[in-house]
Amino acid sequence: MTVKRSAMKKKLVVKLVLSGLSLSALLTLSACSGGDNTAADEPAAVNETEAVVVEPEAPAEAEPMVEAESTEEPVVEAAAAPEVLAADAGATLYEKQCKACHEKGLLAAPVFGDKEAWAPRIAKGIDTLHMHSAKGFNKMPAQASTEVSEAQVHAAVDYMVAAAS
Repeated sequence: MTVKRSAMKKKLVVKLVLSGLSLSALLTLSACSGGDNTAADEPAAVNETEAVVVEPEAPAEAEPMVEAESTEEPVVEAAAAPEVLAADAGATLYEKQCKACHEKGLLAAPVFGDKEAWAPRIAKGIDTLHMHSAKGFNKMPAQASTEVSEAQVHAAVDYMVAAAS
């Protein structure tokens, strides 16, 4: 009976340790994906005279519509309106979210403005960079979320690429 209890206690300790390690890894990986990392004494630059319009991506291929035996006509969804962003949307998101990793190269992130580190990534094309940043790639978690749109993430990528070009 004591052997069973001892084995059960060991299993419980192992589960607790693994849970703690998993939580630590999750927190480490999510360091770039949220939170307000701006300094309170640094005012954000706002340019209210310009706006950037980012068109949503078109679906790669339309799937064929399967019709049930019905007399009703199929419903066709209207295309989403393009998101209008401020001219400094990329810089603002970089300062708020991206800077946490890209300022010091955490999680193998290319440092902001480092042309050598950015060159192989830029060579893959801007569409690839947009997709990797929004959906996540390697150690970088997905940046698009309920609080940050894909258009905002794309603007931040464009801002970082411009600084490294």
